[in-house]
Amino acid sequence: MAPLIRWLTAALLLVCATQAVGDSIEIRDFDTPVMKERYRDLTGSMRCPLCENQAINDSDAPISGDMRDRVYMLLQDGQSDTEIINHMVDRFGEYILYNPRLENRTYLLWGIPLALLLAGALLVVLIVRARRSASSASLSAEERARLDALINRKRSP
Repeated sequence: MAPLIRWLTAALLLVCATQAVGDSIEIRDFDTPVMKERYRDLTGSMRCPLCENQAINDSDAPISGDMRDRVYMLLQDGQSDTEIINHMVDRFGEYILYNPRLENRTYLLWGIPLALLLAGALLVVLIVRARRSASSASLSAEERARLDALINRKRSP
């Protein structure tokens, strides 16, 4: 009796496991490889609202599945990538984009890295100029005499 229960339990677990694996696999039919690549690019460029920093093509959240379905339907309807992204942003918000658009609200977000880069370049230029002018300055007669005295003192034992 015990081996039969073990066998039935193992069979039930196997059926449940194959069902769970089968549920997570989505099969999409595309007319062309280009459309398949567009789908992959679009779903990779949008973040899951629930998972926060995971693309919808990698997320198992139900909302990501809905978003993938919507992208697939819009692709099948013949919409462009921009139209699909606009539709998804209208529906789920700007948060789903990994790279926010350049708008009045995002100037600071895009401007800070540029400003830091320019400030760093300016700082490097100023440091190089200061070192160049310091190294090219000649010694005065008094400084030259003192330097010669120090050198001569070291040479004589």
